[in-house]
Amino acid sequence: MKVMLTTIIDRISVTFAVIVSCFVGANTAAAAYQTDVVSDLALIYQGGTHRPDWTEDELRPYVVHTFADGHTDWFFDSFLFYEFTDNWQIAFGYKYGARNARRGDWEWLLSRIFEKGKSLDALNSCIEHYKTIIGEPQFKHKIVLGVVSPITGQTDWGSLNGEVLNFSYRNDQIKAARWYIDQLMKLFAEGSYDNLELVGFYWIEESTAKCGDLPKYISEYIHQLNKRFYWIPYWYAPGFDQWKELGFDTAFLQPNHFFDKSVIDARLRDACKLAKAKGMGVEMEFDSKVLYENEDSYYSRLETYINAFENYGVFEQSTIAYYSGTKAILDMYRSNSIENTIILDRIANNILMRRSRSVGIETTNDTKTDVIAVGGIGELYVLGTGKSIKIYTAYGMLVSENVKKLQCLPGIYIVKVDGKTKKVVVR
Repeated sequence: MKVMLTTIIDRISVTFAVIVSCFVGANTAAAAYQTDVVSDLALIYQGGTHRPDWTEDELRPYVVHTFADGHTDWFFDSFLFYEFTDNWQIAFGYKYGARNARRGDWEWLLSRIFEKGKSLDALNSCIEHYKTIIGEPQFKHKIVLGVVSPITGQTDWGSLNGEVLNFSYRNDQIKAARWYIDQLMKLFAEGSYDNLELVGFYWIEESTAKCGDLPKYISEYIHQLNKRFYWIPYWYAPGFDQWKELGFDTAFLQPNHFFDKSVIDARLRDACKLAKAKGMGVEMEFDSKVLYENEDSYYSRLETYINAFENYGVFEQSTIAYYSGTKAILDMYRSNSIENTIILDRIANNILMRRSRSVGIETTNDTKTDVIAVGGIGELYVLGTGKSIKIYTAYGMLVSENVKKLQCLPGIYIVKVDGKTKKVVVR
């Protein structure tokens, strides 16, 4: 993650930023951020020997947040566990290490992910512990697991079912990826994680520069398993605007603003508008440089993300991924600086407000819901024979009750029919 930040595109000029803003602005009237079965997805780098063990104690500040006033509440509702390198020696994706991972490395990574007392097992225990303290969460914590990349052109991966695989061939890549997904499914089921729900898989390549359209074929298998497929391309990565054609259910756009102080704040405005125009979610980004007590602190750059997400409707309307480096939230939690708690309070308060309104949790095109609500131009329709119909604004204000046709202003509305919820866009 973030290994492409030194590319020319990440040092985009002010002039081009203005052009981008104008371009995406012309399309936002008919656009909407992506929603998903996950609302707030915390990225956890887990597996490499240079990472934390991710014990229950280390995961605690990601599971619950203790506010500056002392009260505690549930924090992230979803977690992405994945790895792209073992200390820059072994590469689980293109150019992420000195040599490409082989089958034995894939199996080693699986053992790390499902290690007893760490990672998923520790997360499950941590949730169980806090259920006795702050009560049952009103949601089940969701899990997304990374799919390592069968790197195009690799010839030394190894064999599967007696056949030597050559990743110069698409079919061999697909076979290896399917095998790895099967292992993830099997080991997760054997873990008996009562507090966790496996909802999907993540493609670790951040562009299609090397893998091409391989994700499209991987997605077919993932969807056969009734799971979802996620992606987080970097800023203007090759293929980012074809995420739907590539078979992804949800893609989050990386603004790539936090890490380089030469990238102006307007990047976040442009990223929010571009994500909305392309129907994507957005990634919030920071790492341990954010610590307030650092001599050259990047604290204000995280504040800029929060401000942009508040000002451009991301918190109100979109699913969000949270990149925090290897362990920035853990470092902030262990810091003696109250300012680190205060800025996490801002994030946590926004998450709690989102959760109270179910923002980002139900997808507008979820075929599993039987709520039939349609947005038109200045009107919203509810079809069917629902007994209880309530329509809310994205901010949670009740605007109509038991009315099937409502004239309303453009925007996002939450429709609840007999307790089942759907988001509707009115233009």
